[in-house]
Amino acid sequence: MPLSPIQKQEIIKQFQTVEGDTGSPEVQIALLTKRIDRLTEHLKAHLHDVHSRRGLLSMIAKRRRLINFLAKVDKKRTLSINKKLGLKE
Repeated sequence: MPLSPIQKQEIIKQFQTVEGDTGSPEVQIALLTKRIDRLTEHLKAHLHDVHSRRGLLSMIAKRRRLINFLAKVDKKRTLSINKKLGLKE
């Protein structure tokens, strides 16, 4: 189940860098993290859902690429987003 528009707006407001920002790496990483968390809970209940598991792995890889990009651009922003979301470095 995708994120509701209200949940998306709350996440965007929390992680945007400037007013009206919806596409910065921070926002994208936060949205992906929320989707990953929800899908992880789904997979705990539905162990044999292979198609969703493949989507989960795809989302994890995309988040990893965004974090690596952000680390190249600005290490402080990467550390900040990791700390806010509770991700490992």
